[in-house]
This record gives sequence, C-alpha cells and structure tokens, in this order.
Amino acid sequence: MPLVRSTELLHYACQARFAVGAFNADTMEIVQAIIEAAAEERAPVILQVSEPTIRYAGLALPVAMVKAAAAEVDIPVVLHLDHGDSFAQNVHALRAGFTSLMFDGSRMAYADNVAITRQVVHMAHAVGIPVEAELGKVLQHGATPEDVVDAMTDPDEAADFVARTGCDSLAVAVGSVHAMTDQAAALDIARVRAIAARVDIPLVLHGSSGVQPESVREAIACGVCKVNVSTYLKQAFVIELRAAMTASPTEVDFRRLFAPAREAAKARVREKLRLFGASGRIAETGDFRSPPTLHRSVSLPTGSLD
Repeated sequence: MPLVRSTELLHYACQARFAVGAFNADTMEIVQAIIEAAAEERAPVILQVSEPTIRYAGLALPVAMVKAAAAEVDIPVVLHLDHGDSFAQNVHALRAGFTSLMFDGSRMAYADNVAITRQVVHMAHAVGIPVEAELGKVLQHGATPEDVVDAMTDPDEAADFVARTGCDSLAVAVGSVHAMTDQAAALDIARVRAIAARVDIPLVLHGSSGVQPESVREAIACGVCKVNVSTYLKQAFVIELRAAMTASPTEVDFRRLFAPAREAAKARVREKLRLFGASGRIAETGDFRSPPTLHRSVSLPTGSLD
C-alpha cells in the first residue's frame, strides 16, 4: 500500500480511543520488525526517522526502505519526521517523500517556536502534509524529577500555541523522559486531561519507553492518539544480539546474528500495539473497522512526494 498521511489515522484513533504506534525506523531490521508486527496485528502504524538516524544514514535510504516495506502490506503506513529541528530539515524531508512532518522548537523561546512552527505548517499544508509540533520539553534520561515537572506543558499555553500555529498534532511533556530503559515513569494524567480539554487536535506522547504501561493506557483514554517508541525496541534488539554473539562467538554471517534480534524487536512492537489498543483496527479490506463514518484516502499529491 502507498504511504499515507497521519491526519485521518490520528483523528480516527482519537474518536475510537486508541493510539497509533509510532516507532523509530533506524535500520532495515527494525523497519522489517515494525511492518511485519503491524501487518500481523492489523494495526495502522507510523515509522519515524529521527535527526540522529538522518545523520547516520541520510534521508534517501530510510525513505526507500520504508516505502518498499509499506508496499508489501495492506495496512496504512505513515513515514514521519521525528524531532525535525529546523525549517530546512522539514523541507528536505518533505521533498524526500515523508508523509508527516515534525518541527520541534521546544527548546526555543516560545515566540520563536510559534514563528517557525507556523512557517513549517504553512509550507507543509500547501501540499497537504500534516505537521506535529512540540510544546514543553520532554527531557533526556538523567533529568531530575523537579526538572521534569518544570518542563511540562502548560495547558493554557498549549491552547494559544495551537491557535497561533495551526499545527495538526501536539507533542506534550507530561512526565515522560527520553531514552529511559525501565518502565518506571508515571504521567501527569490530570495535565493530559487539561490539555485535551483546551485543544482540539490529537496529542502525542514522546519518551513512552520509560512509562508505566497503565499510565500509557490512562493517557490514551484522556486524548493521547500517537505514542512514540524507540529505546524499548533498541534495547530488545541489542540484548538479543549480544546473546546471539555470545552463543556463537565465531559466527561472521551477521544475518544469523541479526535475525533473532529482529524477532525480539518485533515482539516488542506487537506488545506495544496491543497496549495502545491499535491491534485489529484495520479490516482485511485495508479500511478502518470503526467508527464507520470515517473514510481515508491513500493518494498523495503528484510531484516530488510520489
């Protein structure tokens, strides 16, 4: 199936009270793990490419891998720019064929975040591509509890930000932390609820790898419609890879070593899709199972996006 945009997937998820899983596509094996698990679970899925991955592999190769993998399945697949840190990076991603963008100005002054997000939205909307923005700061592993609280999204500011920028979804800081390797964080569910009451666009949770599963479920029930996962997959992949290398120290065929690591990552994708309530949402026809009033289009604009 051709790549689709995230817009209708996220609005469908919000209405049906589940979240679309957004997984970072860092290598061929991880791309395969994500696509295979989502297809088997009949779940829509978002594959994300982050700034570090772009620095590592460039834009063309990740895009080609995701497009090729998506073409082999009959579920909706989105290619999303994760934490794009500039207007120029979003332009490059749009021209490369991404079907969903993100500008992360959360570490800028509020006025600058608003201004550049508006520019990205104006540019992307000209060709029908949605934009995720971020307000508040989802900090890195090692931040103190006090720092995490201080960086959380203010609900009233979120309403102003969405009104000023016209962004299509909003990543919010509500207690999660990037790159955590244990599921220990509890989200500020009251804050999630307050933000959802003030904005009418889908909310996004970053840093979910370190969040307690029940807290993720509560956030989804309150309006989070997209949940990002990266570290949790990398952790499983590397653990299994190390085990395979230990068991076969003389093996030089890396495919034999990567195969079990890929399966370990795939199992974690499946686990998260079920946690998010995304499994079983896509019928054998490729359509959404519910609500029946929603219909999606998988066509993309002509030109450089094809």
